[in-house]
Amino acid sequence: MSRRALPDLPPDTFDDGRDAERDEAVDEPEAELPDTETPEIDFDFEPGAVQAGTEVIRRFWSTLPSSPGVYRMFDHRGDVLYVGKAKNLKARVGSYARGQAHSNRIARMISQTAAMEFVTTATETEALLLEANLIKQLKPRFNVLMRDDKSFPYILVTDDGPAPQIVKHRGARRRKGNYYGPFASVWAVNRTVNALQRAFLLRTCTDSYYENRTRPCLLYQIKRCSGPCTNEIGPEDYAAMADSARAFLAGKSNAVKDRMRAEMQAASEAMEFERAARFRDRIAALSAIQGVQGVNTQGVEEADVFALDEQAGQFCIEVFFFRNFQNWGNRAYFPKADRTMTPDEVLGSFIGQFYDDKPAPRTVLTSHAIEDAELVAAALSSRVEYRVEIHRPSRGERKNLVDYAQRNAKEALARRLADTASQGKLLAALGQAFGLDGAPRRIEVYDNSHIMGTNAVGGMIVAGPTGFMKAHYRTFNIKSEDLTPGDDYGMMREVLQRRFKRLAKEAPRTEREAAASAGEGDVPEPVPAPAEESDAFPAWPDLVLIDGGKGQLEAARAALEEVGVAGVPLVGVAKGRDRDAGRETFFVPGRPPFKLPPRDPTLYFVQRLRDEAHRFAIGSHRAKRKREMVKNPLDEIAGIGPSRKRALLHHFGTVKAIQRAAFEDLARTPGVNAATARAVYDFFHAGA
Repeated sequence: MSRRALPDLPPDTFDDGRDAERDEAVDEPEAELPDTETPEIDFDFEPGAVQAGTEVIRRFWSTLPSSPGVYRMFDHRGDVLYVGKAKNLKARVGSYARGQAHSNRIARMISQTAAMEFVTTATETEALLLEANLIKQLKPRFNVLMRDDKSFPYILVTDDGPAPQIVKHRGARRRKGNYYGPFASVWAVNRTVNALQRAFLLRTCTDSYYENRTRPCLLYQIKRCSGPCTNEIGPEDYAAMADSARAFLAGKSNAVKDRMRAEMQAASEAMEFERAARFRDRIAALSAIQGVQGVNTQGVEEADVFALDEQAGQFCIEVFFFRNFQNWGNRAYFPKADRTMTPDEVLGSFIGQFYDDKPAPRTVLTSHAIEDAELVAAALSSRVEYRVEIHRPSRGERKNLVDYAQRNAKEALARRLADTASQGKLLAALGQAFGLDGAPRRIEVYDNSHIMGTNAVGGMIVAGPTGFMKAHYRTFNIKSEDLTPGDDYGMMREVLQRRFKRLAKEAPRTEREAAASAGEGDVPEPVPAPAEESDAFPAWPDLVLIDGGKGQLEAARAALEEVGVAGVPLVGVAKGRDRDAGRETFFVPGRPPFKLPPRDPTLYFVQRLRDEAHRFAIGSHRAKRKREMVKNPLDEIAGIGPSRKRALLHHFGTVKAIQRAAFEDLARTPGVNAATARAVYDFFHAGA
């Protein structure tokens, strides 16, 4: 691949010397632009004119090849505006430089373009995959952006230990075994695993726990495990139950249940009623899994269903997962997209990003006919060992599944719009209660958590027009060694100093923004921001809530003053007498303390914000404390990573054995060289 850019752009990469060959191999005619003189471009111009952006694009267009690739548009600050792919880069980029027949969205994008970069690829399929990857990484302002991009959970039946184990799995598939999924939520996985435990009695314990058992654990006593660790069941019988679990998860549920019914009947006829009762309970557990699936299928073995709904300029995409003729859950997404984009454009871009880091099923059903469906299907097929089909059904069971998903998308978007309207009213009331100029768009709430000063953690939660913005939550490990253990004021100062020092560096405010927030007069009139910029979630908070009274508020004010930040509204929320909710006292600089009416919805809103900050801080503190409790001394040795740590523990068994080992024994450990052995030996024998 090769990338073409102006000499003053940061050099980074890709040149394989094949551009000339590709240019000769392409038979398509190059796009022709009107014969106009290409002027010298001044890249320090103030963006805003479409003509200026068009001239920038013309300059790059003149040197482009007619090969597939990906292009990126940048504004004058170096931020990525748009990422696109093309079968013919010269023809595609030339369409922007014609200066006519552009939508408002495209015209805004062109007007802000100050530079471009290009990556040529061997095929259009490669360009499509690269485009999806870059969009997820760079999050360009004018692209469709997928939100809530966390990985999906799977069920794993292992095949690498002394006895197969059934566990919940999320992340890379490095462990040997059979993976079943994806499931839409962890709740769905936990429920299914619990039912499978009752049905197949497979172990869920770790290998180390399994290998050190001398008698059956509690799960065996409550009939959730067959006890292979202490040979309560023979290896062959346990392997047969594991095979049955795999068959059930692979879609052969009826055959598994029929076999269990036959064994139950045989046990009953042999008057082994306790054994027959165990089979009865296992059949009931399997029926429970199938009974709560909601919508199951008869003719669709494996498919993902994407249905889009649009209301009030917002989009919702509902995704249903069907595997092995079973519904494994659904999830609603609310992608960020310009309201002028068509539903098929939004859905097509979303699907490309959705499968960027996960395998696609054999069938993808959509509610709209997406652009370049065959190309997208080819790109998804290139990542798996089977052919992926993208289809918009018009009749039959597949159409019913899409209609069902679209009803869910419509309902989810209606709920979101209703919640957003209610949230907007609460934000407006909150701004009025605390004397703000308008409704705050970004609220940050801070709280600390510790036990007698140990494992101290500061937490920041963020709320906005759509509710809690969990992607913006942050934790702060208290690092200062000068603090007295349990000094809440000092912890708050450290958290806010670190937060706003970094914020001022990464997203500096303009002079006008700083003056306006500080309340200074003679502020120049602002230039209207483009619609997509005004809709973006702000980086700076419009309101900061501190969980605490006057002392905490003063510590917060001093912290902002020390880092040179002014004009950020601060409010202290002090708990009432006996820490009762509803009796909170609010502290605002320059105003006497006050309370809100007991039944005021604004008061309940503040309580929700404070309780969420409290929950998040305590959860972060507990997680840190748990990590400290199970901390391994090997983690403190420089150069000891997970692989060498695993090799040492596998060879010696315990950390105490490693500590007692001689240097020569450490050096003989497979996967450990002499330098690492010396580091481990010196760590445990320092000062000896």
